[in-house]
Amino acid sequence: MHNLYGIVAPHPPIIIPEIGRGEEKTCEKTISALKELSEKVKNINPETLIVISPHAPLFSDVVAVNINEKLNGNFGSFGAPHITFSYQNDLELVQALLTAAKQEGLAVAGIDESLARAVRVPASLDHGTMVPLYYLDPEQKYKLVVISQGLIPFSEIYRLGTIIREVAAELKRKIVIIASGDLSHRLTLDAPAGYDPSGRYFDRLMVDIFTRGDPWELLTIDKSFAEQAGECGLRSFIMLFGAFEGYQVRSRVLSYEGPFGVGYMVAEVEARGEDKERYFYPKLIAKKQEEIKKRREKESPYVRLAREALETYVRTGKTITPPDPLPEIFKRKAGVFVSIKKDGELRGCIGTIAPATENLAEEIIRNSLEAGLNDPRFEPVEEHELDELTYSVDILYPPEEVRDLSELDPKKYGVIVSKGFRRGLLLPNLEGVDTVEKQLAIAKRKAGIAPDEPVKIERFLVERYF
Repeated sequence: MHNLYGIVAPHPPIIIPEIGRGEEKTCEKTISALKELSEKVKNINPETLIVISPHAPLFSDVVAVNINEKLNGNFGSFGAPHITFSYQNDLELVQALLTAAKQEGLAVAGIDESLARAVRVPASLDHGTMVPLYYLDPEQKYKLVVISQGLIPFSEIYRLGTIIREVAAELKRKIVIIASGDLSHRLTLDAPAGYDPSGRYFDRLMVDIFTRGDPWELLTIDKSFAEQAGECGLRSFIMLFGAFEGYQVRSRVLSYEGPFGVGYMVAEVEARGEDKERYFYPKLIAKKQEEIKKRREKESPYVRLAREALETYVRTGKTITPPDPLPEIFKRKAGVFVSIKKDGELRGCIGTIAPATENLAEEIIRNSLEAGLNDPRFEPVEEHELDELTYSVDILYPPEEVRDLSELDPKKYGVIVSKGFRRGLLLPNLEGVDTVEKQLAIAKRKAGIAPDEPVKIERFLVERYF
């Protein structure tokens, strides 16, 4: 499929004249670039547009694909209900995509109206999909597929992009992929997410990547840097580039501007023939495996026990027993949290505030299995994932009540907030949790406690092992 074509499109509703009411003129570069690409899409005349949207239903552990037969939406929530969209879903392509993703062990699932209602997310088209379509397909003449981002590892997001290309080729389907996404939301002091200097660095990096057509820096970007920059479309961009795996590309940035403190980039990517040097996925997997190998060579006895406990159970269904004789370091009693990550993203975290077993070894084994198999936020860990997982073990000191917020430090102390039977815990020194206010807010949210409810606050120290 040498004629594969992709577009990066921002999605601020304000660029729709009926919504912007004159303010859209602030984004003339963006609008002009989208109109130029609209003509290109028209000339390509694809059978199906595939939109990857950050504002489609987002889940922590799965990429969602809309499987409704009809895909409808309007700009009612932005004061323009008369601007409507109605598309036929390309269900043949969707089903082939879901089947291929499942065979690869990727976390991808279909979502229809009934499931959307059950999990309380909208089934209608989101503005991340509709804003680009307003310009790129004004006549609404093509079929549509809508894919959410999903907070799964970047490597899996990229692999899904390659599967999109493969499935479309098997079906002989002419497609255009639209990666919907703004850049940083933190460019100025009055930006929606507040100002952070990393925002401008992030935007410059994205423009450079799409000017050169080189996705490696996307795949290996520091996630804390991207989060600090307040990015929006990173996963959309990664999935888009995945569709061009193994191809030489012509990549061009048509426009960039940053009004309203938000970066808007319009770009295009076009396949220019196969290129054996541009298979990035195997390189990414090799890099991950080497990093995990080095980490495991240095892992602490506590972490090794947690890993071996989960690996043994997933592979054999058997629960290991503590070492015999029990080493001295495992003989004490303490609460323990076991955290599991995959590609830097949380894959499970369960623990005990106070000891629930006879010794530290039993506590670690028990909580490792709970974190890997019974964390309600995630599906149970499967065998094919085991070699990609990293672990940390937090051993908790007894909590002490806090009388004044000045006694808290999110880098040093974890917190426990409680109101009646509701209780929420947050470990210390977590990525992105850099203020006492944020730490308490997250702990309250975990407990189902309203932000303004008074709570009992306790702090605790931990020993963290990797």
